[in-house]
Amino acid sequence: MADWKIPEDTKYTENDEWIRVEGDTARIGLTDYAQGQLSDIVFVDLSEVEVGSAVTKGEAFATVESVKAASDVYAPASGEVVAVNEALEDSPEVVNSDPYGAGWMIEIKLSNPADLKDLLDAAAYTKHCAGRDA
Repeated sequence: MADWKIPEDTKYTENDEWIRVEGDTARIGLTDYAQGQLSDIVFVDLSEVEVGSAVTKGEAFATVESVKAASDVYAPASGEVVAVNEALEDSPEVVNSDPYGAGWMIEIKLSNPADLKDLLDAAAYTKHCAGRDA
């Protein structure tokens, strides 16, 4: 297995999205594992979300295109969008270089904190990734 960064303070989906909660807001993005599988990301389409719009757990809110493929990005929790990382429009490669920092995609105000109970912690996500790389 490659040496993927999987921060302990973050929750994960089996579809390789991460969510980091601070109070009643949460930042969402693609995991280090996902960006590694996609390879060089050339475009991040966040046109379906804007501040004030809602995202629903399990529904796509963005598309990421790489030199290999295009992939949808799904919301790990429901909420109202309070910030969109518009810098990714001009610098999509930041998702590759800093997926948990500057490569975040949206920030939401959680509408149902119980959504988080179904997500993987760092240890479970590490095991999930290792199983796919085996």
